[in-house]
Amino acid sequence: MARFQHKIYFLGFLLIFTAFAKAQNKELMISKELAENSEMLKVKMGTQWMGKIWKFKFGDYEVVDSKMGWKKVKTKSNLLNTKSEVNSNQKFSFVLTNKTNDSAIVNAVENISIEQLQSYELFPNFYLGSDELLKGSRNFSAFISTTSNKEETWALVMKDTQGSKVAHENEAFLTNGERLISIIPISSNNDNKNRSELGMMLNLPAMGYEFIENNQSLCAMQYYGGGALGMNKNIIWLKSDLYSSMKLIYAAAMTAILQIKQIEPE
Repeated sequence: MARFQHKIYFLGFLLIFTAFAKAQNKELMISKELAENSEMLKVKMGTQWMGKIWKFKFGDYEVVDSKMGWKKVKTKSNLLNTKSEVNSNQKFSFVLTNKTNDSAIVNAVENISIEQLQSYELFPNFYLGSDELLKGSRNFSAFISTTSNKEETWALVMKDTQGSKVAHENEAFLTNGERLISIIPISSNNDNKNRSELGMMLNLPAMGYEFIENNQSLCAMQYYGGGALGMNKNIIWLKSDLYSSMKLIYAAAMTAILQIKQIEPE
């Protein structure tokens, strides 16, 4: 009987493990043209030392130098702490090479502002007020230039605003003042019908961005692989027929986004 029970437990474990592994296998919905005309580059994160960003590496691209500034946080609240404001600022910079004489130099800053209401516990399990996000904004910008063309600067801009006091806005783009490349959120388009907490955790979709100009996909990135083990499953796609200099710009922009996705929750 004991052997039979052990077999049942083992089979049950195999079924759970198989379902778990299957749930982790998410496929990001990038455009068909990009998928057929690019190489999928898996990102190695390397290490992150104090005062540095992650040492990202994918294909011929690698972070060879970086600097992470201290995160500055300012908070303000009323006497009972039922209303608070939090503002944070963090800067970082890095150099990305592509195994040629050219390198991308990136200087970035992220500003986060949160204004919220918080309920007050007057007695045990009795609260006054409510928990409400009045205004939350995240503004990220990065300026990118290359050693081969220091005269041209590309700006990566990502803005996200939401809350009961403001209209929801979410936009992201890359521009040099003449060209405008939209950065569109994409996912594995997973329809999660399992509403249990474990089921939802296992079935979280993969998430990323695709860079689009004039309805043409230029590159894409995955910053979250989906499921319970989706972190550190970063992937880059770069269209094969792009000029080497532009591949470097796009690679640098996507590296900057990967960095903020590691330091800030979604």
